[in-house]
Amino acid sequence: MKFVYTEKKVNVRDSVKEYAEKKIGKLDRLFRDESTAYVTFSVQKNHRCIVELTLENRGMFFRVSENTSDMLASIDSAVASIERQVRKNKTRLAKRIREGALEKDFAPVVEEASPEEEETDFKIIRTKRFSIKPMSPEEAILQMNLLDHEFFVFKDQDEEDLISIVYKRKDGGYGLIVPDEA
Repeated sequence: MKFVYTEKKVNVRDSVKEYAEKKIGKLDRLFRDESTAYVTFSVQKNHRCIVELTLENRGMFFRVSENTSDMLASIDSAVASIERQVRKNKTRLAKRIREGALEKDFAPVVEEASPEEEETDFKIIRTKRFSIKPMSPEEAILQMNLLDHEFFVFKDQDEEDLISIVYKRKDGGYGLIVPDEA
């Protein structure tokens, strides 16, 4: 497993990073291929230690954020949460979604807006670019939930690869937006 560390408003000792690698590395057995772990360490004003852990494996992203009063406890909690998430969703994928869903190559690319751009009333702070793969609406909802987003854009494999959007509704359900071919 590859590790990418980010530190926000805190300098983390190497021993904490080694502890994180030891704990998170155990999750590698849940995947067939090489995974990447993105670990972000930060501290809030009230001395709460936050660990944000994102695992990426062939296009599937699993994300969790945990905060406690101790950085090591936050790591333990994040590992336990993400392990439950991976196990739960691998079972769902096996039952509901076509074979090979965990084997897609899908990686979003994030580009920051340059400060030289003209300021307007509608300032775009960040632009994300990603390849849109054909998938079912159920798989798109699963991916949206794994990323903890409010919506997800995808190509609907059942509708001639039309670009569609799934989103979370305020009533707890999900919505699907399909373009009109007019």
